Amino acid sequence: MKNLSSPPEEQFLSLALSPKTWKEYVGQEKVKKNIKVIVGAAKKRKELHCEHILLCGGSGLGKTTLARLIAEEMNAKIRITSGPAIERPGDLVALLTNLSPGEVFFIDEIHRLNKVCEELIYPALENYKLDIILGKGPMARTMELKIEPFTLIGATTMPSSLSAPMRNRFGAIFRLDFYSEKEIEKILERSSRLLGMVISPDALRVVSQRSRLTPRIANRILKRIRDFAEFKNQKRIDRPFTEEALVFLGIDNLGLEAGDRKILEIIIGQFKGGPVGLQALSSVLGEQEKTILEMHEPYLVRAGLIERAPRGRIATRKAHSHLRAI
Repeated sequence: MKNLSSPPEEQFLSLALSPKTWKEYVGQEKVKKNIKVIVGAAKKRKELHCEHILLCGGSGLGKTTLARLIAEEMNAKIRITSGPAIERPGDLVALLTNLSPGEVFFIDEIHRLNKVCEELIYPALENYKLDIILGKGPMARTMELKIEPFTLIGATTMPSSLSAPMRNRFGAIFRLDFYSEKEIEKILERSSRLLGMVISPDALRVVSQRSRLTPRIANRILKRIRDFAEFKNQKRIDRPFTEEALVFLGIDNLGLEAGDRKILEIIIGQFKGGPVGLQALSSVLGEQEKTILEMHEPYLVRAGLIERAPRGRIATRKAHSHLRAI
């Protein structure tokens, strides 16, 4: 299996800022209520596991954190991996056979699980068994291997890329939405306390407005402002200092960074505002299509800067105005 983990320091900070209880988890109220019903019903039936759950939504919206909270609520261990990390059927068999009773098995980017592994996991989800094929050709035989009951939680940024048979094996599917600016402010208040920052409410409001309505991005910006403040020997962070830091970081008033602005510049400058196909945009930008689809496009569409048309992406009037203003 591939090791796709983040750098230790960044991973430690991310875990430190992640909510540890349902009360600390801000936003996604409908999703939380539904999950509490599913988990609560399983506990009343005295079951070690609950329905398999699929969490859909953009990167940084809290899917992994929700999985951890579900495991905590179930009093269960959690094992975390990702679709690309499970390269061979043997990797999946090793993971499944080592699960303890009731353990939560979290697969991030589950839409990138290869076809062979996907088909192998079907009987594990339905009957808690694995059908292992031994040998090849006429001499091949199937061995049934029992595994402990577990809860699968899948996370995906691209639910449309998940096969129908895989989707149908989840008992509950939830979509996580972008957060409101007020919710992001609450998250930033907690994070700033944990980071030991003295920062004004006005400053937090500015960060919230430029966070792309995404907790992970909001926390990332907050950490970079903390670094900037330490470098500048700034003890108390106010709004003017925050705006200075954001200019230094290249984050504009809509929360766009250099990569986002480059996409708009290419659509407007080289393709006369569009439409431009994803492949052509990827080629000119020198960026993978997946990166554009998952990292840049969701917010650019939500912010009203680009529109998806049958023939490709089109820059809106707002995009033209924004680029002229900066």
